[in-house]
Amino acid sequence: MATTTSAGKAAEAAVAEHLKKTGYEIIEMNWRRRVCEIDIVAKKDKVIYFTEVKYRSSDAQGSGLDYLTDKKLKQLEFAAQLWVAENNWPGDWRLLGAAVNSSKLNVEVENIIEL
Repeated sequence: MATTTSAGKAAEAAVAEHLKKTGYEIIEMNWRRRVCEIDIVAKKDKVIYFTEVKYRSSDAQGSGLDYLTDKKLKQLEFAAQLWVAENNWPGDWRLLGAAVNSSKLNVEVENIIEL
């Protein structure tokens, strides 16, 4: 993977594919507003899932999920609440964290957890 941006995009694409294969419908990728962003918005069983993707080129410094700090979780929750308000979503919603590792040849979804 050449750059951090291209690595991040590949990681998000890998998570989106994994979610699709496990029954999620991808609603939006890289939803952005001036003050916040959401990597993936997906839907499954009438629930909207807001997913933060964390990419690491190796696990030498821990899992990507180790980098989901309290501050990042608060930002994700704020972004989710904004998406819900903008889209008049009346139903349930949840937060997900996804860790992705890669080698030069392959991008692998390590773990997806509900936050």
